Amino acid sequence: MLRKMCLLSQLTCMLLVWATVAVPAQCATVTLEESVTLALEHYPAVRAAEAMTQVSAAGVDLSRTSYLPRAELLWQMNRATRNNILGTLMPQPVVSGISGPVGVDGTPSVWNSATGLLVAWEPFDFGLRAANVESAESALRRASASANLTRLQVATAAADAFLTVVAAELTRRAAEAAVVRARIFHEVVVARVNAGLRPGVDAQRARAELAVAETQRIAVETNDRIARIVLAQYTGLEADTVNVNPGPLVSIQESPPAGSGPAMGLGTLVSPAAPYAVEAHPQALEQDAAVHEARAQLRGLERTYSPRFNILFSTFARGTGWLSNDEVQSGLGALRPDVSNWAIGLNVTFPLLDWPAVQARKSAGRSRQVAETARYSKVVEDLEAQMGRAQAFLDGAQRTAANTPIQLEAARATEQQATARYQSGLSSIVEVADAQRLLTQAEIDDAIAKLNIWRGLLLQASVQGDIEPFLRRVRP
Repeated sequence: MLRKMCLLSQLTCMLLVWATVAVPAQCATVTLEESVTLALEHYPAVRAAEAMTQVSAAGVDLSRTSYLPRAELLWQMNRATRNNILGTLMPQPVVSGISGPVGVDGTPSVWNSATGLLVAWEPFDFGLRAANVESAESALRRASASANLTRLQVATAAADAFLTVVAAELTRRAAEAAVVRARIFHEVVVARVNAGLRPGVDAQRARAELAVAETQRIAVETNDRIARIVLAQYTGLEADTVNVNPGPLVSIQESPPAGSGPAMGLGTLVSPAAPYAVEAHPQALEQDAAVHEARAQLRGLERTYSPRFNILFSTFARGTGWLSNDEVQSGLGALRPDVSNWAIGLNVTFPLLDWPAVQARKSAGRSRQVAETARYSKVVEDLEAQMGRAQAFLDGAQRTAANTPIQLEAARATEQQATARYQSGLSSIVEVADAQRLLTQAEIDDAIAKLNIWRGLLLQASVQGDIEPFLRRVRP
């Protein structure tokens, strides 16, 4: 009985292992918009940028607390001797202060206690705190713009990775079709060679063309695998299980359709770029905030060489084991402060010899402001150049996509005629091989040309600072 139970247990474990291995992972099919959403939710750079925004927001709150009064509460206990001498002691952190009359008689130690409250408030500061708050707010705007820029970059990269996967898939299909054509043609050639209708070298050439097509398919499959890995990096999905739903990405027609439908014509899809303000791009907003931050910091430095006014209020109490009659109090009664005082006053300080240091910091602040302003000008010029490149790329993609259908139709006709001529004995195998290669390349060029229009629209939307209009266009 025990042996049967052991065998049953082993069989159960084997079935569980087999079930775990045999059941494949569930495939996930995502659209371009879903890929972008997953990337914004998953990619660590987005979370890091949002966390830095929260850090900057806390910095603003911290800078605003400088307007509030400061209060310090103290309670102290110690056991010490009372030996005290006349004389001056310069401020230092080593020797403790002793109050009371002169006494150097080697008396024993007693308990001492003290408690107190000190409140300080700065009624005015010549604009120093306001400049610091403005600098913190500029840092927050910079962090927010940086987070928006990160989101834009991640969304654009995820969308581009999706387009790359679609392009790789279309290219893989064209390569597989080329392998099928090459294999069928190889079989035809071998049959004719065996029948003595063609020389034996034709069979070798056909086999070589089949090997070339298979090699090309391997390279295309490798690129497809790499593209899926990149998409998985942004979306958090498994590269082996992710499938893409291209939606309208592969349904562009040369001209607009007669009726409504998912397919879009080139004239409908591509339109002149609407005017937009470069200054509204997150990268420009980020650098503009950096300019304002540098300017606010400079204003703060200009106000550091000024008097500091503090209204002070203090109340405190002390207790000691030495009584006024020079007797020692027994027990722990001295730990209860029983002699109190209070004071109120105005404290004015001025950093008299800080002038050279302040001037040096102001000089550095002015240089930083000039540098940030120059960087802002560079960002604006770069964005304008990027828009020009995106528009040029889109125009070229549109013209190419209008031409590739003609190329594809001609390549198909050429391949059919070359195959028919070869079977009729009117041409050589070289003509058929060239025609098949031309057809494969035309199929790839036609698929890539249509996707390049979408890629150009994506680049255009990214330079404009918002890809949401692009995402609305690609919804299935």
